[in-house]
Amino acid sequence: MTATLIVSALAAPTAGAQSRHDRDDEARGATIAAARAAKAGIDWQDCPADWGLEKPIKCGWVTVPVDYAHPNGKQIKIAVDRIAATGTPQEKQGALLYNPGGPGGSGLRFPRRVTTNNKIWANAAKAYDFVGFDPRGVGHSAPISCVDPTEFVKGPKPDPVPDSEADKLAQRKAAAAYAKGCAEKSGDLLPFMTTRNTVRDLDVVRAALGEKKLNFVGVSYGTYLGAVYGTMYPDHVRRMVVDSVVNPAKSNIWYQANLEQDIAFEGRLKDWMTWVAQHDDAYHLGKTYAEVQQQWVTLRAAAKKNPLGGKVGPAELINFFQSAPYYDSSWAPVAEAWSAYAQGDPQPLIDGAAADLTDTAGNIASENGNAVYTAVECADAPWPTSWKKWDRDNSRLHEQYPFMTWANAWMNLPCATWSTPRERATQVKTGKGLPPVLIVQSERDAATPYAGAVELHKRFKGSRLITERNAGSHGVTNLVNSCINPKVETYLLTGKVDSQDVTCDPHATPQP
Repeated sequence: MTATLIVSALAAPTAGAQSRHDRDDEARGATIAAARAAKAGIDWQDCPADWGLEKPIKCGWVTVPVDYAHPNGKQIKIAVDRIAATGTPQEKQGALLYNPGGPGGSGLRFPRRVTTNNKIWANAAKAYDFVGFDPRGVGHSAPISCVDPTEFVKGPKPDPVPDSEADKLAQRKAAAAYAKGCAEKSGDLLPFMTTRNTVRDLDVVRAALGEKKLNFVGVSYGTYLGAVYGTMYPDHVRRMVVDSVVNPAKSNIWYQANLEQDIAFEGRLKDWMTWVAQHDDAYHLGKTYAEVQQQWVTLRAAAKKNPLGGKVGPAELINFFQSAPYYDSSWAPVAEAWSAYAQGDPQPLIDGAAADLTDTAGNIASENGNAVYTAVECADAPWPTSWKKWDRDNSRLHEQYPFMTWANAWMNLPCATWSTPRERATQVKTGKGLPPVLIVQSERDAATPYAGAVELHKRFKGSRLITERNAGSHGVTNLVNSCINPKVETYLLTGKVDSQDVTCDPHATPQP
């Protein structure tokens, strides 16, 4: 996707010159909104049938201002859901809020950890009401959009790896058009689609729940929400678990973060392909990493020449295959579809990688998720506007880390021509009253590299870091690991952390 205007080497406009006065107005507005929400509470009702949330989960709404500097101005409603704690009155400790990441992920499925009998969370569920929410712009909370959802998912898209300057120009034009589409379809909300505003919303939800302090689990981008919440509202935190951590250094948000991902994804892809080679008896894709990797190059070239089923080219393949470096749970399913293709049956690969144009709700959700991801990352911090810089950085990285680099670049390039001012990234730090925060991270995470957990650990005094060694699945706390699960549970139930940082052995390796 991309931009004709990117030749300008000027930095994108920032509200970084944002005055202390504006910040004070927003802080005052957030206090007013929280007081209102505390008074109003939440009118819990059965969830709408099409939300896919079974009883006894209840749903409700919390009203927040679009612009916290004007708390009496335009308001939006944040969708929330809850399942009551399963324990005795003596065991109950209030509400536990959850964010799964993104930006753009919905947290509404969190209470289903109780209705689906998730064993890892059973003891925490005795103590806490599990509360999920759709952040502003997401799902049922004033959703934003940038393009028609069917057009957004339809394939095959152009190969992200450019063969020529003309390919790059086409992608730049597409990115600029995407940014323009966001401004046209969602312009009113775009200036306010920031992490700091989502954090203020989170504090208003806390107040609406009648909670004096926040109990929070954040995964992936949810860790950055937690980091910024802990910075802005340190004395409002009771317990906080952050899992698979975004590096909160200002210099990392968000341009650099995406370059770091490209490197980490290549490493984790190698881990997975090595595993595929070790199970050649099951997959027949090669006995060594090099042989398996060559099969990927061959598949990619074939799909570029003739998209599988007319729908799956290199862009769709990258999208499908990247779930393996993301999540160990995808190792076997992706390998199976690939193996079937190599044995002459392309259908499982087509089914896995192609968009289902009949899945209207799913496609709306995909487009909305991408719109929020783009809006938040573009608004949170300055981005380079010089195409030369993007081109130089991504061309250089692509030489060593070809799997994701260009695909990731085009996904983020709308930020180079974004229409609204940018904030300066938050200086994440320990404020007065912040309790110990529990940090959980696998060593070889592709989406949020390990250095991010180390950086947040340094910034949050008194925090504890649990490292899952020789592992790389993204989102550690929902995996079975007899070393990690009890430590997370103990912290949530008692607030206690180990006297020092802990290294745990990895969870079980996937089996074919």
